[in-house]
Amino acid sequence: MTEQHDPTAPRDDASAAQPPVDPNDDTQTIAYSPPPEPHPDWMRSAWLDPAEPPASAPAPAPTEPVAPTSPVARRSAPDGLGRIFAAAVLSAVLASGGTVVVLEGTGALNHTSGAGASGQQPGQTSHPVAVDDSSAVVNAAATVSPAVVQITATGTTNNGLGGQIPERGVGSGVLYDQAGWILTNRHVVQTEDGAIASQLTVELKDGRTFDGTVYGVDTLTDLAIVKVDATGLPAAPIGRSADIKVGQLAIAIGSPLGTYTSTVTTGIISATGRSIDISATSHLTNLIQTDAAINPGNSGGPLLDAAGQVIGLNTAVATSAEGLGFAIPIGAARDLIGLATGSAA
Repeated sequence: MTEQHDPTAPRDDASAAQPPVDPNDDTQTIAYSPPPEPHPDWMRSAWLDPAEPPASAPAPAPTEPVAPTSPVARRSAPDGLGRIFAAAVLSAVLASGGTVVVLEGTGALNHTSGAGASGQQPGQTSHPVAVDDSSAVVNAAATVSPAVVQITATGTTNNGLGGQIPERGVGSGVLYDQAGWILTNRHVVQTEDGAIASQLTVELKDGRTFDGTVYGVDTLTDLAIVKVDATGLPAAPIGRSADIKVGQLAIAIGSPLGTYTSTVTTGIISATGRSIDISATSHLTNLIQTDAAINPGNSGGPLLDAAGQVIGLNTAVATSAEGLGFAIPIGAARDLIGLATGSAA
Protein backbone atom coordinates (compact mmCIF):
# COMPACT_ATOMS: atom_id res chain seq x y z
CA MET A 1 0.00 0.00 0.00
CA THR A 2 1.37 3.30 -1.02
CA GLU A 3 1.78 5.81 1.75
CA GLN A 4 -0.15 8.96 1.10
CA HIS A 5 1.68 12.22 1.61
CA ASP A 6 -0.01 14.47 4.09
CA PRO A 7 -0.42 17.91 2.41
CA THR A 8 -0.50 19.61 5.79
CA ALA A 9 2.86 18.26 6.83
CA PRO A 10 5.87 20.55 6.53
CA ARG A 11 7.76 20.15 3.31
CA ASP A 12 11.16 20.92 4.81
CA ASP A 13 13.50 17.94 4.68
CA ALA A 14 14.15 18.35 8.38
CA SER A 15 10.71 16.88 9.10
CA ALA A 16 12.00 13.41 8.23
CA ALA A 17 14.20 13.43 11.27
CA GLN A 18 11.35 14.11 13.68
CA PRO A 19 9.77 11.18 15.57
CA PRO A 20 6.31 9.96 14.56
CA VAL A 21 3.41 11.79 16.04
CA ASP A 22 0.58 9.92 17.71
CA PRO A 23 -2.67 11.17 16.11
CA ASN A 24 -4.56 10.37 19.31
CA ASP A 25 -2.30 12.55 21.44
CA ASP A 26 -4.01 16.00 21.67
CA THR A 27 -1.26 17.41 23.84
CA GLN A 28 1.31 17.22 21.11
CA THR A 29 1.83 20.31 18.91
CA ILE A 30 3.56 20.13 15.62
CA ALA A 31 5.84 23.17 15.32
CA TYR A 32 8.64 24.17 13.05
CA SER A 33 11.12 26.96 13.16
CA PRO A 34 14.24 27.49 11.07
CA PRO A 35 17.49 26.76 12.87
CA PRO A 36 18.66 29.92 14.66
CA GLU A 37 21.68 31.67 13.28
CA PRO A 38 24.32 32.23 15.92
CA HIS A 39 24.91 35.88 16.91
CA PRO A 40 28.36 37.33 17.61
CA ASP A 41 29.45 37.18 21.20
CA TRP A 42 29.17 40.97 21.63
CA MET A 43 25.46 40.82 20.66
CA ARG A 44 24.54 37.84 22.86
CA SER A 45 22.54 38.48 26.03
CA ALA A 46 21.72 36.04 28.76
CA TRP A 47 17.99 36.36 28.28
CA LEU A 48 17.60 37.13 24.57
CA ASP A 49 20.22 34.84 23.03
CA PRO A 50 21.26 31.87 25.17
CA ALA A 51 24.79 30.71 24.56
CA GLU A 52 25.17 27.87 22.09
CA PRO A 53 25.71 24.49 23.68
CA PRO A 54 29.03 22.76 23.20
CA ALA A 55 29.45 20.91 19.94
CA SER A 56 29.47 17.53 21.73
CA ALA A 57 26.09 18.05 23.41
CA PRO A 58 23.08 16.54 21.63
CA ALA A 59 20.73 18.95 19.93
CA PRO A 60 17.42 19.42 21.72
CA ALA A 61 14.40 17.78 20.20
CA PRO A 62 12.63 20.35 18.00
CA THR A 63 9.22 19.02 19.13
CA GLU A 64 9.76 19.93 22.75
CA PRO A 65 7.77 23.04 23.75
CA VAL A 66 9.84 26.04 24.77
CA ALA A 67 9.89 26.34 28.50
CA PRO A 68 8.99 29.78 29.93
CA THR A 69 11.86 31.86 31.14
CA SER A 70 12.39 31.38 34.84
CA PRO A 71 12.43 34.36 37.20
CA VAL A 72 16.06 33.62 37.94
CA ALA A 73 16.96 34.25 34.30
CA ARG A 74 15.34 37.69 34.46
CA ARG A 75 17.84 38.74 37.11
CA SER A 76 20.48 38.68 34.39
CA ALA A 77 18.61 41.27 32.34
CA PRO A 78 20.66 44.24 33.60
CA ASP A 79 23.82 42.45 32.50
CA GLY A 80 22.30 41.88 29.06
CA LEU A 81 21.24 45.52 28.77
CA GLY A 82 24.72 46.59 29.79
CA ARG A 83 26.19 44.48 27.05
CA ILE A 84 23.81 45.98 24.52
CA PHE A 85 24.68 49.49 25.73
CA ALA A 86 28.38 48.70 25.57
CA ALA A 87 27.92 47.36 22.06
CA ALA A 88 26.14 50.57 21.01
CA VAL A 89 28.90 52.73 22.49
CA LEU A 90 31.53 50.63 20.75
CA SER A 91 29.71 51.02 17.43
CA ALA A 92 29.51 54.80 17.90
CA VAL A 93 33.22 55.01 18.72
CA LEU A 94 34.13 52.94 15.68
CA ALA A 95 31.88 55.09 13.48
CA SER A 96 33.44 58.29 14.85
CA GLY A 97 36.89 56.92 14.21
CA GLY A 98 35.93 56.23 10.63
CA THR A 99 34.66 59.79 10.24
CA VAL A 100 37.94 61.18 11.55
CA VAL A 101 39.87 59.01 9.11
CA VAL A 102 37.75 60.28 6.21
CA LEU A 103 38.16 63.93 7.27
CA GLU A 104 41.91 63.53 7.64
CA GLY A 105 42.07 61.90 4.25
CA THR A 106 40.34 64.88 2.63
CA GLY A 107 42.61 67.34 4.44
CA ALA A 108 39.72 69.01 6.30
CA LEU A 109 41.47 68.51 9.64
CA ASN A 110 44.93 69.34 8.36
CA HIS A 111 45.43 73.03 9.31
CA THR A 112 49.13 73.05 8.57
CA SER A 113 49.05 72.21 4.88
CA GLY A 114 47.64 73.81 1.77
CA ALA A 115 45.29 76.74 2.19
CA GLY A 116 45.00 76.04 5.92
CA ALA A 117 48.51 77.36 6.45
CA SER A 118 47.37 80.88 5.61
CA GLY A 119 44.17 80.64 7.63
CA GLN A 120 41.99 80.87 4.50
CA GLN A 121 39.20 78.31 4.18
CA PRO A 122 38.25 76.78 0.82
CA GLY A 123 35.71 78.88 -1.00
CA GLN A 124 36.74 82.07 0.77
CA THR A 125 38.52 84.93 -0.89
CA SER A 126 40.97 87.23 0.83
CA HIS A 127 40.31 90.96 1.09
CA PRO A 128 43.28 92.58 -0.69
CA VAL A 129 42.21 96.18 -0.07
CA ALA A 130 43.78 96.46 3.38
CA VAL A 131 47.05 94.94 2.17
CA ASP A 132 47.20 97.16 -0.92
CA ASP A 133 46.34 100.27 1.07
CA SER A 134 49.07 99.53 3.57
CA SER A 135 51.61 99.08 0.79
CA ALA A 136 50.41 102.31 -0.84
CA VAL A 137 50.92 104.28 2.37
CA VAL A 138 54.40 102.84 2.88
CA ASN A 139 55.41 103.60 -0.71
CA ALA A 140 53.90 107.11 -0.64
CA ALA A 141 55.62 107.96 2.63
CA ALA A 142 58.98 106.75 1.36
CA THR A 143 58.63 108.62 -1.94
CA VAL A 144 57.02 111.91 -0.92
CA SER A 145 58.21 112.51 2.65
CA PRO A 146 61.64 113.77 1.49
CA ALA A 147 59.83 116.44 -0.56
CA VAL A 148 57.72 117.70 2.38
CA VAL A 149 59.28 120.68 4.14
CA GLN A 150 58.69 122.59 7.35
CA ILE A 151 58.33 126.38 6.97
CA THR A 152 58.97 128.75 9.87
CA ALA A 153 57.70 132.29 9.32
CA THR A 154 58.99 135.14 11.46
CA GLY A 155 57.63 138.69 11.38
CA THR A 156 55.79 141.35 13.29
CA THR A 157 52.15 142.24 13.63
CA ASN A 158 50.25 145.24 14.91
CA ASN A 159 49.07 145.02 18.47
CA GLY A 160 46.08 147.27 17.87
CA LEU A 161 47.59 150.15 19.80
CA GLY A 162 49.91 151.37 17.10
CA GLY A 163 52.77 149.15 18.14
CA GLN A 164 54.14 145.91 16.76
CA ILE A 165 54.83 142.57 18.37
CA PRO A 166 56.97 139.73 17.06
CA GLU A 167 55.16 136.80 15.55
CA ARG A 168 56.31 133.33 14.67
CA GLY A 169 54.38 130.59 12.93
CA VAL A 170 55.16 127.10 11.69
CA GLY A 171 53.57 125.29 8.76
CA SER A 172 54.35 122.80 6.03
CA GLY A 173 54.94 122.81 2.29
CA VAL A 174 55.77 120.43 -0.55
CA LEU A 175 58.49 120.65 -3.18
CA TYR A 176 56.96 120.13 -6.61
CA ASP A 177 60.09 120.98 -8.61
CA GLN A 178 63.72 119.96 -8.11
CA ALA A 179 64.78 123.58 -8.65
CA GLY A 180 63.45 124.52 -5.20
CA TRP A 181 59.82 125.47 -5.95
CA ILE A 182 57.48 124.90 -3.00
CA LEU A 183 53.71 124.96 -2.77
CA THR A 184 52.18 125.96 0.58
CA ASN A 185 49.31 127.93 2.15
CA ARG A 186 49.09 131.67 2.03
CA HIS A 187 48.37 131.93 5.75
CA VAL A 188 51.61 130.01 6.45
CA VAL A 189 53.77 132.81 4.97
CA GLN A 190 51.71 135.71 6.27
CA THR A 191 51.46 137.31 9.68
CA GLU A 192 48.25 137.82 11.63
CA ASP A 193 47.56 141.17 10.00
CA GLY A 194 48.01 139.80 6.47
CA ALA A 195 51.56 141.01 5.78
CA ILE A 196 54.19 138.72 4.27
CA ALA A 197 56.56 137.38 6.89
CA SER A 198 59.91 139.14 6.94
CA GLN A 199 61.81 135.84 7.12
CA LEU A 200 61.09 132.33 5.98
CA THR A 201 63.18 129.31 7.00
CA VAL A 202 62.63 126.12 5.02
CA GLU A 203 63.83 122.84 6.55
CA LEU A 204 64.03 119.59 4.59
CA LYS A 205 63.57 116.12 6.02
CA ASP A 206 67.30 115.46 5.76
CA GLY A 207 67.98 118.42 8.07
CA ARG A 208 69.16 120.98 5.51
CA THR A 209 67.75 124.49 5.90
CA PHE A 210 67.33 127.29 3.35
CA ASP A 211 66.01 130.83 3.29
CA GLY A 212 62.74 131.04 1.41
CA THR A 213 61.30 133.78 -0.78
CA VAL A 214 57.60 134.25 -1.49
CA TYR A 215 56.99 134.40 -5.25
CA GLY A 216 53.24 134.62 -5.27
CA VAL A 217 50.06 134.36 -3.20
CA ASP A 218 46.39 133.76 -4.04
CA THR A 219 43.93 135.34 -1.66
CA LEU A 220 41.00 133.40 -3.13
CA THR A 221 42.43 129.91 -2.69
CA ASP A 222 44.82 130.41 0.29
CA LEU A 223 47.80 129.25 -1.80
CA ALA A 224 51.36 130.54 -1.97
CA ILE A 225 54.53 129.76 -3.89
CA VAL A 226 57.90 129.80 -2.11
CA LYS A 227 61.34 129.40 -3.69
CA VAL A 228 64.62 128.29 -2.14
CA ASP A 229 68.00 128.70 -3.81
CA ALA A 230 68.91 125.05 -4.42
CA THR A 231 68.75 122.44 -7.15
CA GLY A 232 68.51 118.69 -7.31
CA LEU A 233 65.96 118.60 -4.47
CA PRO A 234 63.43 115.79 -4.06
CA ALA A 235 60.09 116.61 -5.68
CA ALA A 236 56.63 115.13 -5.25
CA PRO A 237 54.56 114.15 -8.31
CA ILE A 238 51.51 116.32 -8.98
CA GLY A 239 48.27 114.42 -9.56
CA ARG A 240 44.78 115.36 -10.74
CA SER A 241 42.17 116.34 -8.18
CA ALA A 242 39.43 116.07 -10.81
CA ASP A 243 39.84 112.28 -10.78
CA ILE A 244 39.42 111.68 -7.05
CA LYS A 245 36.49 109.64 -5.75
CA VAL A 246 34.71 109.80 -2.43
CA GLY A 247 35.87 106.88 -0.29
CA GLN A 248 39.31 106.50 -1.82
CA LEU A 249 42.50 106.45 0.24
CA ALA A 250 43.87 109.78 1.46
CA ILE A 251 47.37 110.29 2.89
CA ALA A 252 48.42 113.47 4.68
CA ILE A 253 52.05 114.42 5.43
CA GLY A 254 53.17 117.44 7.43
CA SER A 255 54.54 118.84 10.69
CA PRO A 256 51.67 118.89 13.21
CA LEU A 257 52.17 121.42 16.02
CA GLY A 258 55.39 122.44 14.30
CA THR A 259 57.22 119.73 16.23
CA TYR A 260 56.49 116.31 14.76
CA THR A 261 58.03 116.66 11.32
CA SER A 262 57.25 114.27 8.45
CA THR A 263 54.20 112.85 10.21
CA VAL A 264 52.10 110.54 8.03
CA THR A 265 48.38 110.08 8.67
CA THR A 266 45.78 108.26 6.61
CA GLY A 267 42.05 108.30 6.00
CA ILE A 268 39.68 108.58 3.09
CA ILE A 269 38.22 111.26 0.89
CA SER A 270 35.04 112.00 2.84
CA ALA A 271 33.49 114.49 0.41
CA THR A 272 34.27 117.03 -2.28
CA GLY A 273 33.01 120.52 -3.08
CA ARG A 274 32.90 121.69 0.55
CA SER A 275 32.83 125.37 1.59
CA ILE A 276 34.06 126.80 4.90
CA ASP A 277 34.60 130.16 6.59
CA ILE A 278 38.11 130.44 7.99
CA SER A 279 37.62 133.98 9.27
CA ALA A 280 35.10 136.81 9.20
CA THR A 281 36.49 137.96 5.87
CA SER A 282 37.84 134.75 4.34
CA HIS A 283 35.68 132.10 2.68
CA LEU A 284 37.01 129.01 0.86
CA THR A 285 35.03 126.91 -1.62
CA ASN A 286 35.33 123.66 -3.54
CA LEU A 287 37.43 121.99 -0.84
CA ILE A 288 38.22 118.32 -0.33
CA GLN A 289 36.97 116.92 2.98
CA THR A 290 39.02 114.14 4.59
CA ASP A 291 39.14 112.28 7.89
CA ALA A 292 42.93 111.93 7.76
CA ALA A 293 44.30 113.56 10.91
CA ILE A 294 45.21 117.21 10.23
CA ASN A 295 46.45 119.52 13.00
CA PRO A 296 47.92 123.02 13.27
CA GLY A 297 51.28 122.81 11.54
CA ASN A 298 49.93 120.50 8.81
CA SER A 299 48.78 123.55 6.81
CA GLY A 300 50.48 123.63 3.43
CA GLY A 301 51.41 119.93 3.52
CA PRO A 302 50.32 117.59 0.72
CA LEU A 303 47.27 115.34 0.57
CA LEU A 304 48.13 112.28 -1.52
CA ASP A 305 46.23 109.54 -3.28
CA ALA A 306 47.11 105.82 -3.26
CA ALA A 307 49.64 106.37 -6.06
CA GLY A 308 51.54 108.92 -3.95
CA GLN A 309 50.53 111.89 -6.11
CA VAL A 310 49.59 115.26 -4.68
CA ILE A 311 45.85 115.77 -5.08
CA GLY A 312 45.39 118.55 -2.53
CA LEU A 313 47.02 120.92 -0.07
CA ASN A 314 45.91 120.65 3.57
CA THR A 315 44.58 123.98 4.71
CA ALA A 316 42.12 123.78 7.62
CA VAL A 317 40.70 121.58 10.35
CA ALA A 318 37.48 121.88 12.36
CA THR A 319 38.51 122.38 15.98
CA SER A 320 35.03 121.55 17.28
CA ALA A 321 34.99 118.07 15.71
CA GLU A 322 37.26 115.11 15.06
CA GLY A 323 38.16 113.72 11.66
CA LEU A 324 37.02 116.83 9.84
CA GLY A 325 39.85 118.28 7.76
CA PHE A 326 39.90 120.20 4.48
CA ALA A 327 42.33 120.49 1.60
CA ILE A 328 42.56 122.74 -1.47
CA PRO A 329 42.33 120.65 -4.68
CA ILE A 330 45.61 120.61 -6.58
CA GLY A 331 43.71 121.65 -9.69
CA ALA A 332 43.23 125.08 -8.15
CA ALA A 333 47.00 125.44 -7.80
CA ARG A 334 47.97 124.55 -11.36
CA ASP A 335 47.54 128.06 -12.75
CA LEU A 336 49.47 129.56 -9.84
CA ILE A 337 52.24 127.01 -10.27
CA GLY A 338 52.49 127.78 -13.95
CA LEU A 339 52.68 131.56 -13.34
CA ALA A 340 55.35 131.17 -10.67
CA THR A 341 57.61 128.77 -12.52
CA GLY A 342 56.93 130.11 -16.00
CA SER A 343 55.71 126.75 -17.30
CA ALA A 344 52.55 124.70 -17.28
CA ALA A 345 52.30 122.24 -14.40
